[in-house]
Order: sequence, then structure tokens, then C-alpha cells
Amino acid sequence: MSTDLATLRGLAHLARLEFDDTKEQQMLGDLNKILDWVDQLRQLDTTDVEPLVHLSQEINVLRPDEARNSVSHQAGLSNAPRKDSDYFRVPKVLD
Repeated sequence: MSTDLATLRGLAHLARLEFDDTKEQQMLGDLNKILDWVDQLRQLDTTDVEPLVHLSQEINVLRPDEARNSVSHQAGLSNAPRKDSDYFRVPKVLD
């Protein structure tokens, strides 16, 4: 399978790419190499190959999600540069 300059220019327009004449010829050659490689892959017999769902057989082992307070409310506020009773004070970001 190969493609022509009109198809390449159409793809470049959709992808908002611009090429000069030398780069256009280089891209056309590269695109044709990719399409030839895909044709080679199509010739492989994959009838007994199962579809790949995961890249490996590993299963994620995660720790249980337990809610706990690692820093108390008062200890957190004691490190704040500015605070207002039980809340952090931050600079205004919206008018």
C-alpha cells in the first residue's frame, strides 16, 4: 500500500502541518515505509493469538485505603504563615 502527495497534503491540512517541498517528499517516503510495514504485519497468521488485554500478568497490590489524621488540625494551623481562627488565610485570587 502506498499513498500519493494529494493524500499527504490532505493529512497535513487536517493535522495543521506545513512542509516545504523537500520535507514533503521525505514525509511521503516515511509514510509509505510505515504503510509497507503495516502490510507486512497483515500477512502474519494471528488466528491462534489471543487478544492482548494487559501488557503483563502482574496484578497491582495496593494497601487498603484507610482514613486517618496524620497531622492534627491545630498542628497544621501552627505552621501556617497566616490563619483566621480555624482556617488558613491565603491571598485573594479572584476579584
